[in-house]
Amino acid sequence: MKKYDKYKDSGIEWIGEIPEHWDVKKFDYLFVFSRGLGITKQDLLDEGVPCVNYGEIHSKYGFRVDPNKNQLKFVQDSYLETSNKSLLSRGDFVFADTSEDIEGSGNFTCLDSDTPTFAGYHTVIARCLSKAHYLFLAYYFDSLEYRNQIRNSVSGIKVYSITQAILKNTSVLFPPPEEQTAIANYLDSKTAEIDELIADKKRLLELYEEEKTAIINQAVTKGINPDVKMKDSGIEWMGEIPEHWEVKRLSWCFKIIGSGTTPKAGSDEYYFNGLFNWLLTGDLTDGEIHSTSKKITQKALDDHTSLKEYPVNSIVMAMYGATIGKLGILKIPTTVNQACCVMAEPIHLHYEFAFYVLLSARKEIINMSYGGGQPNISQELIKSFRVQIPPKDEQGVICNFINKRINVIEAQVQRTEKLIELLTEYRTALISEVVTGKIKVVD
Repeated sequence: MKKYDKYKDSGIEWIGEIPEHWDVKKFDYLFVFSRGLGITKQDLLDEGVPCVNYGEIHSKYGFRVDPNKNQLKFVQDSYLETSNKSLLSRGDFVFADTSEDIEGSGNFTCLDSDTPTFAGYHTVIARCLSKAHYLFLAYYFDSLEYRNQIRNSVSGIKVYSITQAILKNTSVLFPPPEEQTAIANYLDSKTAEIDELIADKKRLLELYEEEKTAIINQAVTKGINPDVKMKDSGIEWMGEIPEHWEVKRLSWCFKIIGSGTTPKAGSDEYYFNGLFNWLLTGDLTDGEIHSTSKKITQKALDDHTSLKEYPVNSIVMAMYGATIGKLGILKIPTTVNQACCVMAEPIHLHYEFAFYVLLSARKEIINMSYGGGQPNISQELIKSFRVQIPPKDEQGVICNFINKRINVIEAQVQRTEKLIELLTEYRTALISEVVTGKIKVVD
């Protein structure tokens, strides 16, 4: 890559030298500020005027918002007449005024459309006063150098405030307008290429997951001997199974099927310096469980008879909430909350085969759930659910087969995830190098 002929000190610690003919301007010099609408969720409708709210403001990249793509929530038409200061035009920037983590400080989005669009709650609007190319500025605001300036200025512990004063005092690099356009066009082209590569790799990850699911489903319902005689299982979703396999209710397959509870929130006596693992459904990842996000004390166990430690190799399933149907194999003794169903001490099933069977049957179990907005899987439903059971030695052979096949796929997944990480890092580095003038992309 080319470099510029001459450089000068930018006066900004995070950036260092910049091309000699570039300017450094304060945010306050380039923009006029206003606030987003002070609306509530009750104002949001399915139809009306698009509205960029706090939740729609992006981090990292993908910062262009096009309301024509119907990605956003909407606000009542009446605001058109009463809140014109919050009405955005193409090229206007919307910043989140708070962040729950310092990494998100400076998050923003940019309107890349002529569709009338409002800025909503918890937002700061920045409208450019000068002849700046808004996409150059957007790429600059997306650079690590700019974000480091913001992060060095914000204050907070659990919530970080990004005030207008912080934004106004932040420095912005400013090449000549025609150079801004050339840089924006170059980055549009290059990031589009990188984004397509990343999207391809993410689609590949989806295919790997589908392949894993197919391997598990085939092995636990049909076995791995293609010549075995089959019979009707008597269960619609299961179809035919090998002739020598049995079908039993889960209540016949485990000595213990139980759950837990949640000690009173905020009680130090139940949580402070806790020594006993306490599993939440958010800890379930469809794999082995080697740690829990929370721990409880001996007093919590003493005061709650429904709390008990379940042994290693127990199977855990989430019974409701956003994680409904999620599974885990315990590799540590642990207690659980009331949203977890634990199946312990298998009788007719090898614990690993039981895990794969439940993973394969998850969709069917969820389909049997009850409730409206928040479906529930009860312990009774799980106990009554029927599963296929090969002889114990055959279960081990099937598990070994699945594990070998999945290990190969997991290695491919890791390589693909690493490539996505490298492409993302390259994208970030390219933007930073170009918008700070470290490399020259214009003739």
